[in-house]
Amino acid sequence: MSLKIKSAAECKFDEISLGEIMLRLDPGEGRIRTAREFKVWEGGGEYNVARGLRKCFGLRTAVCTAFVDNDVGHLIEDFILQGGVATDFILWRADDGIGRSIRNGLNFTERGFGIRGAVGIPDRGHSAASQLKLGDFDWDMIFGRLGVRWLHTGGIFAALSETTAALTIEAVKAANQHGTIVSYDLNYRPSLWKSIGGQKKAREVNREIARYVDVMIGNEEDFTASLGFEVEGLDHNLSKIETAAFKNMIKKAVAEFPNFKVAATTLRKVHTATVNDWSAICYHDGRFHESRPYPALEILDRVGGGDSFASGLIYGFLKTNDAQKAVDYGAAHGALAMTTPGDTSMATVKEVEKTMGGGSARVVR
Repeated sequence: MSLKIKSAAECKFDEISLGEIMLRLDPGEGRIRTAREFKVWEGGGEYNVARGLRKCFGLRTAVCTAFVDNDVGHLIEDFILQGGVATDFILWRADDGIGRSIRNGLNFTERGFGIRGAVGIPDRGHSAASQLKLGDFDWDMIFGRLGVRWLHTGGIFAALSETTAALTIEAVKAANQHGTIVSYDLNYRPSLWKSIGGQKKAREVNREIARYVDVMIGNEEDFTASLGFEVEGLDHNLSKIETAAFKNMIKKAVAEFPNFKVAATTLRKVHTATVNDWSAICYHDGRFHESRPYPALEILDRVGGGDSFASGLIYGFLKTNDAQKAVDYGAAHGALAMTTPGDTSMATVKEVEKTMGGGSARVVR
């Protein structure tokens, strides 16, 4: 059975993301601890999805977030504008002068290479987005009068504070009421939850949110830590046997949350920071659909690969409403996104479809 997706004609936006966007500082091939200069990008788990859907796939997207009204905030805004994502729902907060009570988030990120893994060091305390709260957005206007086909948010934003958790619940409930499809990337981060109740709080919040989710995205750790579905024998390096165990875990999750119309994840076996086996799997309407494998995928920058998988998956459903095509779009887009620097995709839809079809990496002239 296909997802019941609103038509594009009745909605102003194909997709809206709710989340925090940080300024990413990238030392390139070097290390944070010895850097003398940084390349800057924008990035955020939920935003990256809206950015990919707009820039790669040409859909109409927007982001719900907040920034401090200073030059750093407007630099991030400039990146968003370059990516084509609508800024209609950005809330601007007054600058206190030194960031004592409110600021814009920073994320220092090393790409990793070979035996040295990627490293992310966020500096996001007291950020404007983390202080978003119930009532900050008029969901009836956004989902009702304007119309939105798809809402995407995730466990990173929900973990920023007690107020963002409550706001996420408010948003997914409102989306349900207006017939907007909801996708949620569990994206469990222990460091984010530890100061607001740890894993117990994570499960409490995520299980409440899960009741309103149509498309649940997450790997085996996410489903275990965030929702409490534990299956023995799972780790991050999924073999065929372990993939079968993961499928059993998804079946348990769907049985408890029958509102999950789709459950999806990437499957990654890490050989080194720059060589991974990569594929994806999607559950829909009682069946599992697997992408083609990308063995020994060479990676330039792995950060954002999962978000690009999510945007490709969403595009596949919005364009074709076919689970197999959706997981194929997702896996190919995620693979391509990891061949370029920065959190966000630099791929085109033609490149994604060529990759889906097994196209070679021969020079294009």
